[in-house]
Amino acid sequence: MKLALEQARAAADRGEVPVGAVIVAPDGQVVAADGNRTRELNDPTAHAEILALRAACAQVKSERLPDHDLYVTLEPCAMCAAALAAARIRRVYYGASDPKSGGVAHGARVFSHPQTHHRPEVYDGIAADEAAALLKQFFAAQRS
Repeated sequence: MKLALEQARAAADRGEVPVGAVIVAPDGQVVAADGNRTRELNDPTAHAEILALRAACAQVKSERLPDHDLYVTLEPCAMCAAALAAARIRRVYYGASDPKSGGVAHGARVFSHPQTHHRPEVYDGIAADEAAALLKQFFAAQRS
């Protein structure tokens, strides 16, 4: 999660919402890491999780990552959760919960939906205070 938090800070430095994601292979090696880039790329799908998924899939030359784990600083939204299910990610570890836009424990609850193709193991609250603080600081600065 430490690397995901670093990616979130880098995203904030770029003026992006501070969310970072890291994908780890079964041997513990990081295969992809990124932060939000929606503004930079003018792409509403350029969430940290999606960018990390794209990079990891390219790295392993497969559209599926069944033995890989994702660490992300914020609860994935419904779009990202659906992409993680499609990629067959093994485990999702996330920091701060997102009652407004989350798609795992809140909102659409993608992994709990009867039509989902894959349900990764989910572990929440990992470095949640630090992840939430980054978001609060970012949005407070936006308002001032």
